[in-house]
Amino acid sequence: MLARLNSIHPINKVLIIGTFFTRTAIFMTIPYLSIYLFKVKGISLEMIGSILGMSALVSIFGGIIGGSLSDRYGREKIIIVSIFLWSLVFIGIGLANHLILFFCLSGLNGLCQSFFEPTARALLSDLTEQEDKLFVFNLRYTAINVGAALGPLIILLLGPSNNTITFYMTSSIYIIYGFVLLFVFHKYKLQETEVKTKERIQFKEAVQTVKNDKVLLFSIIGFTFGVIGFSQFGSTMPQFFENAPHITNGLKVYSFLIILNAVTVLIIQYPITRIGKWISPLFSIMLGTLAISIGLFGMGLFKSLLFLAFSMIIFTIGEVMMFTMTDLFVDQISKPSLKGTYFGAMALSVIGGALGPAIGGILLGHFGFVRSEIVFGILAAINAMAFPILLYVNYFIKKRNEVLTIHFNITSIRREI
Repeated sequence: MLARLNSIHPINKVLIIGTFFTRTAIFMTIPYLSIYLFKVKGISLEMIGSILGMSALVSIFGGIIGGSLSDRYGREKIIIVSIFLWSLVFIGIGLANHLILFFCLSGLNGLCQSFFEPTARALLSDLTEQEDKLFVFNLRYTAINVGAALGPLIILLLGPSNNTITFYMTSSIYIIYGFVLLFVFHKYKLQETEVKTKERIQFKEAVQTVKNDKVLLFSIIGFTFGVIGFSQFGSTMPQFFENAPHITNGLKVYSFLIILNAVTVLIIQYPITRIGKWISPLFSIMLGTLAISIGLFGMGLFKSLLFLAFSMIIFTIGEVMMFTMTDLFVDQISKPSLKGTYFGAMALSVIGGALGPAIGGILLGHFGFVRSEIVFGILAAINAMAFPILLYVNYFIKKRNEVLTIHFNITSIRREI
């Protein structure tokens, strides 16, 4: 283990450590933003869903653009610009008082995230040997979930609904992270051979490639439905637990479930990763979408803390099976010269993150907080639609592999002749 850690590129080490600090900061703010907007700013549930969805809506366009730009102009520039701009977003949220500002800031949050995240993951892939990629991707995912456990603990001490200090703390952490990245990029110059982007392509070419790749196209559609379900964790759930009449101390219950989610990830991530060596990343993702659906339905069905905790564990197992394998899956289906574009294109699935909060807000507004089994039942059914679509993706992958095998055999025969 120690030898594998030492073999990680210094820039990747900073990206992983930085992920821990930034995700701690994110989990001090974003999961509680809907509560802040409802309790402090008096914004309606439907409008809150739209505000939160705006972030993901902008990400739809930002992901593929940011990934393509990183392939053309280099990862470093996109990462640095987006991280500093991102820090300003959280200052803006803390100062904003008008509805239009929250929409704009939410959109800017999505734009920064869609530029930074795919580019950072592509850089992790660029600077890692093939046999170590799953290890490095899972280190990053572990950092995310340690931060996810620590963030809510901090927020319980500070109080999320009437305290804007967390927004300024988050901004400060992003600024510090940006300067650290500037330092390591200056110290460890990225060579053209390292980032494997010799073949610069035009944005139009990248879009055309993505459009013609059925494996990627249907993967994006399937992931979109999966993200619709998962996005309820940070949008519909906090509103539900804070306002449901049959749940006392809803904020504490939700914070407990966030911490349980993060701790469960840390416990089960390694065993599931080991299992993932025996099954394909896509099959793991497919099973994950089903588990998320079961966990979602349980959130609306049960009222006792014990069964809610059990539902969250099922939900978390699905999350791990889905998201720990996503980066490896994208890495496997992407073309070397288009890696940033493929990671960015997969970010198009965040349209589910735009639709999810909006759908959840509409359902809560229509059925209320009492008929939760209907609200979460509908959300679970929508999420489950990911499974048959991803099954179709598996069919395309098999067809692609058959074509490649035939092409390889023909080439071998020609060489022998």
